[in-house]
Amino acid sequence: MPLNIVLIAPEIPNNTGNIGRLALATGSTLHLVKPLGFELSDKYLKRAGLDYWPHISLFIYENTADFFSKHPTKEMVFFSSHGSRTYWDIDFKDGMFLVFGKESKGLSKEIITSNKDNVFKIPLYSERVRSLNLANSVAIVVYEGLKQLPNF
Repeated sequence: MPLNIVLIAPEIPNNTGNIGRLALATGSTLHLVKPLGFELSDKYLKRAGLDYWPHISLFIYENTADFFSKHPTKEMVFFSSHGSRTYWDIDFKDGMFLVFGKESKGLSKEIITSNKDNVFKIPLYSERVRSLNLANSVAIVVYEGLKQLPNF
């Protein structure tokens, strides 16, 4: 798999459904970390993922501790509007984990603080915009990563 998309506590089923479709389209793996703001059987999730959902490479974790304990040596990058560097600074690697937080609050302070050297942002050029939609953010980063991978 080229990349691993990690959503920590996603809240909006449409976003997760669209990201699932993106994961399948790009050969990426989707990792969902509970708590989820919806049921995996949610009609909005399935509508956004259409008939692709059963084909997605998907892993589900009970919480962040569960996720991090199962991937202690994996190379990870984290995305937050509080990042000091942009995603253009990432040297993407095959199998890298791209970690995104929930729509309403992003990643926790603990995650950002403990991974401060690997926290990146998508630049925004208007002070009137706090952040981008999660599905859009994931798509921007995944396709930049794929552009850098030699075998895609």
